[in-house]
Amino acid sequence: MANTGQTAVPPLCSMNAREFEQFSALIYNEVGIKMPPVKKTMLEARLQKRLKALGMHSFKEYAGFLFSPEGREQELIHLVDVVTTNKTDFFREPQHFDYLIREAIPAMQRLRGAGESSLNPFRIWSAGCSTGEEPYTMAMVLSDYAAQQHGFRFSILASDICTEVIKKAATAVYSEDRIETIPLSLKRKYLLRSRDRSKGLVRIVPELRDTVSFKRVNFMDEQFGINERQDVIFCRNVVIYFDKPTQAQLMMKFHRQLVKGGYLFIGHSETLNGLDVPFTQVANTIYRKSDN
Repeated sequence: MANTGQTAVPPLCSMNAREFEQFSALIYNEVGIKMPPVKKTMLEARLQKRLKALGMHSFKEYAGFLFSPEGREQELIHLVDVVTTNKTDFFREPQHFDYLIREAIPAMQRLRGAGESSLNPFRIWSAGCSTGEEPYTMAMVLSDYAAQQHGFRFSILASDICTEVIKKAATAVYSEDRIETIPLSLKRKYLLRSRDRSKGLVRIVPELRDTVSFKRVNFMDEQFGINERQDVIFCRNVVIYFDKPTQAQLMMKFHRQLVKGGYLFIGHSETLNGLDVPFTQVANTIYRKSDN
């Protein structure tokens, strides 16, 4: 056979039930995401790319590598990347941002002087930031608030478990169809269009990008590696992928990460009902830690 000079592409292969059980158990233990049997086809399809990238021909071969010390160190992060779902929009669930400005920030200013100086900024965490639309929405809203409240200072932490989406978020580059939900006045203030208009790309302005810091965080870790307590945590449309015990454990970690009186915002399809966690509901999908 003639040598074409091209690398052979491994053929598609199938995943048996035992292999799926191994992968799903590892995913649950590492990141808390449940993978019921109905997700087998999805997982199989997504992992085909990893097999191709590694030049492997079977899931048995992939499992052998993944569960080795070398594989746990090098490949686990890629496994997590392919199973996590990353869907977000600018100004998603806009009532949350209205409440943030109208109620949460003034309350934290009264309670502990949040935002008084660079040494005591208003701290907000976008937990599960995906490709960055949520933290940059926060940055727009808080920057506008700061323009009206002289001397107000804030800091935004954005985290995700998926390294690929964090890299994309840090570039702050978006296609024009992604920015349709941003009000026109804010587009004019905070977005830069590509010089090559045919690309249809925009970028968040530097002064806004500088207000957001990105960090990889695994919610299953006992300590998040975040030293500062937060005034507000947004964790929206994330915990729906966890079972009830995992949700309760995570909410307790968020509780410890908040200052007294701090706020927790969750997604429109989520609730803390049925979880034994010390939060008080103050609005639809908005909760508060006791300030006593």
